[in-house]
Amino acid sequence: MKVMKFGGTSVGSPERMKNVASLVTESGEPTFVVLSAMSGTTNSLVEISDYLYKKNPEGANEIINALEKKYLGHVEELYASDEYKQKTRDFLREEFDYLRSFTKDIFTSFEEKSIVAQGEVISTNMMANYLQECGVNTCLISALDFMRTDKNSEPDPQYIKEKLTAILNDKADFQIYITQGFICRNAYGEIDNLQRGGSDYTASLVGAAINAEEIQIWTDIDGMHNNDPRVVDKTEAVRQLNFEEAAELAYFGAKILHPTCIQPAKYAGIPVRMKNTMDPKAEGTIVDNVIVRGKIKAVAAKDNITAIKIKSSRMLLATGFLRKVFEIFESYQTPIDMIATSEVGVSMSIDNDAHLNEIVDELKKYGTVTVDSDMTIICVVGDLDWSNLGFETLATEAMKNIPVRMISYGGSNYNISFLIKGTDKKRALQNLSDMLFNKNK
Repeated sequence: MKVMKFGGTSVGSPERMKNVASLVTESGEPTFVVLSAMSGTTNSLVEISDYLYKKNPEGANEIINALEKKYLGHVEELYASDEYKQKTRDFLREEFDYLRSFTKDIFTSFEEKSIVAQGEVISTNMMANYLQECGVNTCLISALDFMRTDKNSEPDPQYIKEKLTAILNDKADFQIYITQGFICRNAYGEIDNLQRGGSDYTASLVGAAINAEEIQIWTDIDGMHNNDPRVVDKTEAVRQLNFEEAAELAYFGAKILHPTCIQPAKYAGIPVRMKNTMDPKAEGTIVDNVIVRGKIKAVAAKDNITAIKIKSSRMLLATGFLRKVFEIFESYQTPIDMIATSEVGVSMSIDNDAHLNEIVDELKKYGTVTVDSDMTIICVVGDLDWSNLGFETLATEAMKNIPVRMISYGGSNYNISFLIKGTDKKRALQNLSDMLFNKNK
């Protein structure tokens, strides 16, 4: 069985929902489908929650009424029969009455997650109704019945596998199984969400739980490109990536795939294929455990980086100095992206500056601290093992006219990273593309 996940733009209109229905039924084989909320819906639900936090039920009701009107319009476009039009209207009436119920009582953070979850509930019910109207044997499964996180807010794979296996055994012989992406219950049974990775994470967890033959992530882009097409000319889709390469690219700015979401698939050895709903025949990108030796695959960029340098003669030959520095970042739950050390100094980069002032104040106990803001990390990804002579030279040659604040190489066999000023990003990305991918064209 394949798992097919479709994002908000892929189900963003009745016409696109019909396209998705064609894609999931094309093979005629049993398929597990994970859907996001229709594009724009989650933003509206968050806005409703914001009005309720501000004790403005009139504002919340205005958004609820506008959203209900929008969906009732979708009903007229999506369904052909009066039976399914009325069935879906009745469902939507219950949904929006449920949303209105939150405007009458004291509002809590747990209720916010219940409100935001309704976007996926609505899209999956509408899709299931449409497929059933088309005569497709379809089963709608609530993600809240099997998707759960533990007390650390991490998915509980054993629970997910047991519950989902039992559900599928009880509901055998359907062609299409549909569930909601993103939403789950937490360890205390409350409605929650998967936070990182969203619906992609759901698809990967489901794929691992049912031992799927393939997990497909459908978006409006033809796979992962070898550079950012919004910034660089002549980019191309990368047809194959190793899981490690994909994780590096995703972490360093390739937003088509969240780095966390592919971990369950990686551990289960299930390939993840990224496809384009606007061009279903396009090959897309497959992510698997295959390593293509001696090849640079892609470049990505991560913006809004802050570089921090601490210089101290006390670091020279001292034990425990770096531990004290790292403990400061840990105490403020601020991850470090890149690090470079010398005899008397250490430089680090972070992408979360929420506690920057506090971190700098504490670092000043150990040395002289300087901060550079508005930086960008440029990441070159591929088989960059140190035994591949000259690969790091190609990357540095492309950067020869770009001021580089830090370089990270050797911590991974798949990545060499450069920290530069954000204003130099476009030039750096284009130079790397010209050197690494376009030179022989």
